Amino acid sequence: MQKSKQPKIMKDFLVYLTTIKGKSQRTRKEYEYDLTLFFRFHTAVQEDLDIENLAVIDIATITIEEIRDITLEDLYYFMEYCEVQRGNSAASRARKVATLKSFFKYLKGKRRLMEENPAEELETPKIGRKRPIYMNFQEATQFIDGIPANQASPRNYCMMMFFLNLGIRVTELCQLNITSIQGRHLTVVGKGNKERTVYLNDSCMQALADYENSGKTPYKGNGDEPLFVSQKGTRFTRQTVAKIVKRINQQSGLQKERLTPHKLRHTSATMMYKAGADIRSLQHILGHSSVATTQIYTHIEDEQLQQVLENNPFNMVHER
Repeated sequence: MQKSKQPKIMKDFLVYLTTIKGKSQRTRKEYEYDLTLFFRFHTAVQEDLDIENLAVIDIATITIEEIRDITLEDLYYFMEYCEVQRGNSAASRARKVATLKSFFKYLKGKRRLMEENPAEELETPKIGRKRPIYMNFQEATQFIDGIPANQASPRNYCMMMFFLNLGIRVTELCQLNITSIQGRHLTVVGKGNKERTVYLNDSCMQALADYENSGKTPYKGNGDEPLFVSQKGTRFTRQTVAKIVKRINQQSGLQKERLTPHKLRHTSATMMYKAGADIRSLQHILGHSSVATTQIYTHIEDEQLQQVLENNPFNMVHER
């Protein structure tokens, strides 16, 4: 979407998201995108403009008086547009609902600029909880064995060990610093800048020692020194780590469909759950704010129960 000037109240809200609520820059950009789309659509509807060409609509002059006139029906109309015209999925529409709810809650509750919150009764589209896609142990072993033997090998191996043993997010891995490690413990900064400490098992410690002894590339940037440094001497980005995972997937011969760093996190969580980890422990290790999120991994138990019933000696067909 083409960048446009924003209404001041929208700028204020976006600053509030990062400075007070502790949202990441990525989340801030998503909220900015959603609000820009909404205001452009709403302006087009109010002024009878072409909604096929929203990118040209200027929203910088929108006033708080105009925002106060927005109704629940206007929000419904926008959500219908997102579903029918734009073909947005339920997950994408749910994010837009969350954006609108957060924005109007800020206007009414924090800024006291509105007496009524039109988004208060806006429902979130139901999203079917997907089962996580993951590798089994044999596939994960083949994947790891496929790391090419080159100068970057110890570093890439260590990163993959952190994914598979600790279940950390790719953004968390990129943000790790040398100072994140204290003995056998690793301090991870998760969503909302929440810190958690995870234990480094023997595999992680050995991979880390091999990486540190490999003559790693010196860091050329400013600020805290990253734990993992790219061959250019910079901090890794999510996209670069994703490319490394994709390359290992291909070179290992595994060629698992759509294998990403997030799938490695799912693999780690699934293996830990299979090995007997309880949900509360897994919740802490993965950094989930709600145990409900962690419960997606109980599908393993469902599959095992299904197999038990399949193996029941009475599970046989008798002709009568």
